[in-house]
Amino acid sequence: MKKYKHERITRINSRVGRDINRSIILNTVRRSQPISRTQISDLTGLNKSSVSSIVASLIEEDLLVEATDRSGSVGRNPVNLSVRQGKHYVGAIAFDAPRTLVAAIDIDGTVKAQEEVRTDVTAPEALVAKCLSRLDGIRSRLGPHRFHGIGATVAGIVDASQSHVIHAANLGWNHVDLGAVIRERAPDLEMINVENDAKASALAELLLGQHRLTSTNLVFLSLGAGIGAGIAVNGRILSGSAHAAGEIGHMTVVDGGEPCPCGNTGCWELFASERAPVRWYLAAKKSAVESHGSTTLADVIAAARAGDTDAIASLRQWGQHVGVGIGNVICMFDPEVVIVGGSITQVWDLVQGSVQEEAHGHGDFSRQRTSKILPTSLLSTPALLGAAALCIRRIFADFSITL
Repeated sequence: MKKYKHERITRINSRVGRDINRSIILNTVRRSQPISRTQISDLTGLNKSSVSSIVASLIEEDLLVEATDRSGSVGRNPVNLSVRQGKHYVGAIAFDAPRTLVAAIDIDGTVKAQEEVRTDVTAPEALVAKCLSRLDGIRSRLGPHRFHGIGATVAGIVDASQSHVIHAANLGWNHVDLGAVIRERAPDLEMINVENDAKASALAELLLGQHRLTSTNLVFLSLGAGIGAGIAVNGRILSGSAHAAGEIGHMTVVDGGEPCPCGNTGCWELFASERAPVRWYLAAKKSAVESHGSTTLADVIAAARAGDTDAIASLRQWGQHVGVGIGNVICMFDPEVVIVGGSITQVWDLVQGSVQEEAHGHGDFSRQRTSKILPTSLLSTPALLGAAALCIRRIFADFSITL
C-alpha cells in the first residue's frame, strides 16, 4: 500500500484534543453569552464533564466569568458564563495617512481608550516609536491587566504570514518588515500581527461584528480615498499568491474610461471612492475643483442633509457605481453577505436603494443573487478593530486540522 506524506498533519494527542475543545467552548461562549454549561454541552456535543473541566480552567485563567441567572422564578437558578471583561487587552494600531489610530481594546472588542497620531513622520521606525509611546501611556491608565500583544493594519499590500508590508502608497512604505520594527522596540510582546486593513476588517466583522453573522463567507468592502476588500472563505481570509487579493479598486468598470493614477483607465476607484461624489457635486455646481479644493465629502453630505438636490443626486450616483462593483464582486465570489465600510455608511439611507439595485442587476442571473449587502456593524473604525481582531483571534484560537 502506498504511503502518503502529509507535511501539515498535526497528531491528535490528548493535549491537542483538549486545546481544540477549549477553543470550541471559548468561542461558543463568545458567540452565545451568557450561556450555561449545559447549553454549551448541547450546542457543541461535548460531554458535560469535559465542558465542566475546561470551563474551570478558563475561569482560573480569568477568561470566563460566572453569574447566576435570577430571571427565572421557579427552581434552581442556572449559572451562566460570559467572556471576562477588563482583564485581557490587546493593542491595536491602524497605520495610515494623514492619521494613525492607536488603542487598547478588550478581548470582547470594546475600545477602552483610543488616541490619534498625526502621520507627519512616515519613516516606519519613527512612527512605530511614536505609536508605542502613546500605547504605553494608554495602558498605564487602565489598571492591572494582561496585555497579549499588538495587532497592526496598513492600507496596502501586506504579507501577513511574515508581518511584512510590501507596499503602502499612503505611507510611502516599500518592503518594510513592520513586525520586526515593532518587536525591536517591544521585545517582550506575546504576539505581533500585521495585516492589510480591509482583510483585517473582514476578520473583525466575523469575530466582533454586531450583525451576529452565522455565515463564514463574506466580503468586507472598504471605501475611502481608495478601495480595498477583505474576502473571507469558510472563515479564512483570502491572501492571494502575491498577497494582493482584494485589491479590487483598480478593476476596470469603464473600458477606455478616464485615466487612473495607477496607469490603468476606467478603474472602479475613480467612480466609487469617496472622492467621486465630491467631483460630481462640484461639476453640478459648475465649480472648478482647483478653486474649491477645500470641499470635502463631509460638505456634500451636509448639503444633502440640508436638502441640496445636487448633493443628493451626487451621492445616489455614487451608490450606483458602488453597486456596479459589488455586483462584480458577487459574481466572482458568491458571498452570503457583502459588508460595506467607510463614509458611505453615513448616508446609507440615501444610497442603499441605488447600491442594491445595481448590485443585483437586471438580467436572468440577478434572480440567482441572494447575497445580502449591509453597512458595517463595527462600533469603531473597522481597521482599528481589525487590528485588534488579529490578536483576539489567536487568544480564542480556532483550531483546524488540514490534511
